[in-house]
Amino acid sequence: MSTIVKLQRILVVDDEAMTREVVGALIESGTVAVEMAASGQQALDLARETPPDLVLLDVMMPGMDGFEVCRSLKSDPATKGVRIVMLTALSDAHARRCAQDAGADGFLVKPFSARELFAVLEDRGE
Repeated sequence: MSTIVKLQRILVVDDEAMTREVVGALIESGTVAVEMAASGQQALDLARETPPDLVLLDVMMPGMDGFEVCRSLKSDPATKGVRIVMLTALSDAHARRCAQDAGADGFLVKPFSARELFAVLEDRGE
């Protein structure tokens, strides 16, 4: 059985509406609910209200960047177990280290294909 079926709620966080819409359209189904946030603070509020199974989190956002959001979610007892995959145009080793240091469970470089996205969704991170 595919892991994506086991994911019930995915939070997509990106300041760009087009990215949110495309990612959401690719993954939303009858068994997977997709929630969207346009900012780091909005993501924190939604995740703390009802922790998702997975957060797809943009790195470069105005105000609170994705690294800060990731650190905050991983330090909160209510959300520390939530799997977080960073979505970013940054592909250098420094960005990957920062993501790991923040507690991210994965890293996906934009632009990514639907196949790459589904590979992340099917990876349990175990």
